[in-house]
Amino acid sequence: MIAIIGGSGLSQLSNLDISRREVMRTPYGEPSGALQFGHLCDQQTVFIARHGYGHTIPPHAVNYRANIWALKHAGAEAIVSVASVGGIAPDLGPGVILVPDQIIDYTWGRNATFFDGGDTPVVHVDFTEPYDSRLRQRILSAAARAGEGVVDGGTYAATQGPRLESTAEVNRLDRDGAHVVGMTGMPEAVLARELGIPYAAILVVSNHAAGRGSSEHGIQMEEIEATLKLAMGRVHNLLQHFCGACP
Repeated sequence: MIAIIGGSGLSQLSNLDISRREVMRTPYGEPSGALQFGHLCDQQTVFIARHGYGHTIPPHAVNYRANIWALKHAGAEAIVSVASVGGIAPDLGPGVILVPDQIIDYTWGRNATFFDGGDTPVVHVDFTEPYDSRLRQRILSAAARAGEGVVDGGTYAATQGPRLESTAEVNRLDRDGAHVVGMTGMPEAVLARELGIPYAAILVVSNHAAGRGSSEHGIQMEEIEATLKLAMGRVHNLLQHFCGACP
């Protein structure tokens, strides 16, 4: 079974044939919402909206541990994360879809491990390649079959949010080697790694990051909404081919 985590712009998976919904209880509190089980084309699938189905949970308040634990114990064998980001690199403008291969964590104060003391031994997981290479290649192959152009590789800067970044902060991220910036990539990726679940991401560039391109003097929120509406249709198409082309 494949798990899909939907971010901003993807609080519902409209092409999922839902068979049941389940509210999961976890040792880490409540997940963002009920898990939706069903089939996406030929693939058994479970979906959860990262920010809640009403998009009411800000990035820093998402219960990442509960979400990942719930998906694992629901039987998910791999996780595909969908998220919106700001483009830092000049060629990553609004509407571009990116499958990242690296991440830099700038978040703070989040519950970032399942092994946080008490009677649990400390566990150091290898995070050299934060995204599963096989799952990434499966996404890229699905994009090719779907006729959707995507960028292969790039570094995701995960910031705290919920505010957007200043121009100076984006300049710093650029110097650090980041290509896009978002708020939900961590600790989601490392928690999946701790539980041994292959994890990869599909990132939709919703806007130029602060100080870049059309956002040189400010980010226009209405433009983000319009961009996501169009781009998420492409993501739906990609996911259908990822799960097996529908009739």
